[in-house]
Amino acid sequence: MEKKNIVILTASEVKNLELAQKFKESLESQNANVSIINLVDLDLPLYSSRTETKYNAAELLKNQMPLLNGAHGYVFIAPEYNGSTPPVFNNFLAWLSRSSKDWRNCLNSRPAALATFSGGGGFNVLLSMRTQLAFIGMNVIGRQILTHSNKVLDEKSLLSVSQELVKLCH
Repeated sequence: MEKKNIVILTASEVKNLELAQKFKESLESQNANVSIINLVDLDLPLYSSRTETKYNAAELLKNQMPLLNGAHGYVFIAPEYNGSTPPVFNNFLAWLSRSSKDWRNCLNSRPAALATFSGGGGFNVLLSMRTQLAFIGMNVIGRQILTHSNKVLDEKSLLSVSQELVKLCH
């Protein structure tokens, strides 16, 4: 059976990066090749029409595009930020959408799992990511991972989401 390539994109550090690592371990136990991209580490300039004239999106994302283009599925992990996604998440998608005419090819019809460790509950960020990622053509799986300081990660749920994601990858 062919190993599936799964990319985990995390939009913060500390607890969400720890959650990304737990996902990585769970997915690797399902015989998947897993890469983590920490969007904070990319340190992308704030996207605007003005900054787009100063920077080349394809150049900014040249190191990530091989992983994205080779991905069979994704995990998106972000904390809730003012009732939605953190700026680094939206900024990454903005630059990605300007990287080429066929930028959606690495996302269209790909399965995506969602997760969060949030101080503010987390439901709104999961809903925001679900809406945005479905809009750009991804197949977001129904079950998601929501954790916070009063709700520890349910390892059985993590395994179930990991198994579903790998099963949906083609």
